[in-house]
Amino acid sequence: MAEEKIGEIVKFFAKPSVAAIKITAGELKVGDTIKIVGHTTSFESVIESMEVNNAKVEKAAAGDFIGVKVADRTRPGDEVFKVIPD
Repeated sequence: MAEEKIGEIVKFFAKPSVAAIKITAGELKVGDTIKIVGHTTSFESVIESMEVNNAKVEKAAAGDFIGVKVADRTRPGDEVFKVIPD
């Protein structure tokens, strides 16, 4: 499976387990799989929903800041990759 870097983690909210992601390239849609990689982070997660300014959106593009529910802890600076199915 191919991967393309689409952004990075800006902040992590522990209680709702939500990562704030800055999209730096490409576009992300609900249903896409992302991989989050950092010094102590490495996991994949399917995007079930995402929000921009507390409003649900179906897709986000470069320049957007989105909130996404994630399965594990992330840290600011972790890289976010979109997993592209073969």
